[in-house]
Formats: sequence, structure tokens, C-alpha cells
Amino acid sequence: MACLASLVLAAGQGTRMKSRHPKVLHHLLGKPMLKYVINAAQAAGAEPVIIVVGFEGQKVIDTIGTGHQYVWQKEQLGTGHAVMMAREKLADMAGEVLVLYGDTPLLKPETLKQLVTIKRSQNVAATILTTTMNDPKGYGRIVRNTEGNIVAIIEEKDANPEQKAINEVNTGVYCFDIQALLAALDRLTPNNAQGEYYLTDVFEIFVSQGLKVAGMLLEDSQEVMGPNDRIQLAKTEEYLKMAINERLMAEGVTIVDPKFTYIDPEVTIGRDTIILPGTFINGKTTIGENCVIGPHTRIVNSVIGAGTEIQFSQIIEAQIGIDNSIGPFAYIRPGTISEANVKFGDFVEIKNCSIGAGSKVPHLTYLGDTELGKDVNIGAGTITCNYDGVNKHKTIIKDNSFIGSNSNLVAPVTIGSNVTIAAGSTITKDVPDGSLGIARSRQEVRMNWKSPRQKQEQE
Repeated sequence: MACLASLVLAAGQGTRMKSRHPKVLHHLLGKPMLKYVINAAQAAGAEPVIIVVGFEGQKVIDTIGTGHQYVWQKEQLGTGHAVMMAREKLADMAGEVLVLYGDTPLLKPETLKQLVTIKRSQNVAATILTTTMNDPKGYGRIVRNTEGNIVAIIEEKDANPEQKAINEVNTGVYCFDIQALLAALDRLTPNNAQGEYYLTDVFEIFVSQGLKVAGMLLEDSQEVMGPNDRIQLAKTEEYLKMAINERLMAEGVTIVDPKFTYIDPEVTIGRDTIILPGTFINGKTTIGENCVIGPHTRIVNSVIGAGTEIQFSQIIEAQIGIDNSIGPFAYIRPGTISEANVKFGDFVEIKNCSIGAGSKVPHLTYLGDTELGKDVNIGAGTITCNYDGVNKHKTIIKDNSFIGSNSNLVAPVTIGSNVTIAAGSTITKDVPDGSLGIARSRQEVRMNWKSPRQKQEQE
């Protein structure tokens, strides 16, 4: 069976971005735009995905990671030259290759699948994804013969006035027969205004050989939007953001202010959940039904149980149980797992903790590397002292215990079940079940006391 490969061109700098970073690594909703293109190719069935890197290529490789093939274009001599760099990777393949640009993050897998289907069903050498624009300036024009067949793509700088008047343009997205493409590459020359090897010249070579080229007209030109500067990058993100938000709203999620809500593509949200303004939901986050999230809340790579309310807080790589109440101004850090009906109040920081059902951490508290049982109450100002300067240690607080305000629990330490810790205590030893733990100095009152300042004023 013939394969379907994908070749993603990602070697350019993108000078109009005015950035030290490769253009394709600029983020949209928390993810490099190149990653969107790779995901679309894979979802369309392309394997392998070959990425052509050049400017800061190692940074691209390090960011995107393993699981793909990379080739280098050390010198940028045009799109045809970029494809030439992948010759060895493609040489032994039979089938089709999708050629894509790494800066078209809105491209849909369904569009790529249809492009491949047209190529195969019409038995042509290549298919070109085209679209129409009211102002086609800067784009290569699609030239058709009297029968409507594509015979050439003319770049803007090489086009004559009649060709510049054509409003059907090249999107840069192609599906080629691999072996036909490789043969045509041998005939490419840099005989043009830019002195570059244009990949688009391949289509004239096909026509001269009697091979057919088919076109697929894309109605929504926004799908092939490729941001060239920071302004266009923001517009692209706005388009992507609204598409995600509208999809979620169509699935039964209330988003009070879609323009001021940022949700990544891989996020899933249950029905009847309400997302309030200023909320950022990133990564592979899952939110259950009937939640209220926000305002001004950030959630990253976390699981949020049904019925949970979170306001003015940050949740990072945590698993939150059902019917939790979080915030305002709580910071739930990686490794935290809570069960049902847990409360995290204002100015609470939780890191790498397991919190049992019904437990409460109402306010002004830090818990690190702590295991809380069920129905535990943590008083304001409590700290689990988990770090000795070298190693982290664990604190265990068992069911139904009450920790008084302003307590310090110096780990490693275990607080039994049904224990009360007196307010202001610094606990350094285990406290057994059903007991009261007190660790504070005896109060003294000295009458007629004068502060150093008062003494100084009297002198």
C-alpha cells in the first residue's frame, strides 16, 4: 500500500517578526504554531512527518522533540531547494507527500484528507490547495488554461499585469506523487527575479511532461492564514481562540466573554460549566460538568471534577475532585490530588499533597508534601515545614484532626486521627490519635514595661 508522508517547511527566520526565535516557534494559545501543522498532518494520516529546519534549527528540533524526522536547509535558496534537502528521505518511498508550511496553524486535517483524495481519485501528479482573495497581492497566482486546468503558478515578483489581476492564489499546500516530484526537482533552476529554486516551477515541469495537476479551491481563506508579523500573529490567535470557544459553546459550555477567555485546543469541558472572563485553560486540561471557573483563573494540565468552583486562582498539574471550592487567590501546584468536597480558601498554596474528602484549608496556609485524611481542618497561618535545606520530608495528618491557627508542623511528622493542635504550636514530634498537641512557650506578662523607643525618648 502506498504511503502518505508529509514534508513541513520550517527553515525560515520570519524577519518581519523581528525576533531572535524561529517564526514557526512563536506560540498560539500556548503551543508553537509548527506543532499545529504537525498535528494536522498526522491527523490526516501522514507518516512520517519530515521537518525541514534552518534558522535556529536546533532550537526547533529541541522544542518539537522526537517522533519526527528532520533535515537541514543550511542555506535558504527557496522552497524548491528546501524540498531538495529531503530527497534522501523520500527516495525509497512510493505514494504521496503533503508539502506544508510550518506557519499555517489553522490548516484542518479534513482539508488535507480531501486534497489527498482528489489527487488519488483523479490520478494526477499533484493537487494544489487554492483560494480566492479580493486583494491577492504578495501571493503566487494560479494560471489555468482555457479548459480550466492548472498550468502554472506565477510568483508576484515574476507576474505580468494580466497575471497580477488573477485573484485565485496559491496557498502553498500541495499533495505530490513522490517519485514524480523527485524527478521534477532535478529540472529546477533559479531562473527568476529572486534567484531561488521555486517549488512552484515543478507544476510547469509536470505540464510540459504531459502530467496533470488538479486544484482544490478552499472557500475559507482564513484556514491558510500564515502570520508574518506580531499583528498578524495576534489576529491568527484570535481566530483560533474564537473557533475553540464557539465549538465549546455549541457543546453546552457557557463562556461569558469569549473574547477574554483563552482555551487551548486539547482542553475538554463538560456541559453546563460556566467560564468567567479572564480565564486561561491550557494544555491537556479536563473540566467536568457544572463547574464555575473564573474570573481571572489559570488552569494548566489539570483535571477538575464536576461541580467545582474556582475563582482568581492558579491550578498547575493537579487533580481536583468533585464539588471542590477553590479561591480566591489559591495556588495549587503540581502533584496535588484532592477528593470530594474539599475547600482551598484565599491565599493558600498547596504543593504535592493528597487531600481527603471534606477537608478544609481555608486561608493563609502553605502545605507541601503533605497527606491529609478526611474531614481535616487546617487553621489560618499553618505551615508544613517540609524542606530542611537539602531534602523534602512528608507530613501526615489523619482523619478528623483540627490544626489550630499559626501552627508549624516540622516534617517528617505524623498527626494522628481526632487530634487537636493548639494554635501557635510548633510540632516537631508525632502526635498520637485522640490527643491534644501543644508546643509553645509559657506566656509572661511584665508590668510597667517600657519599650526601647520609650526609654530613648525619656533620656
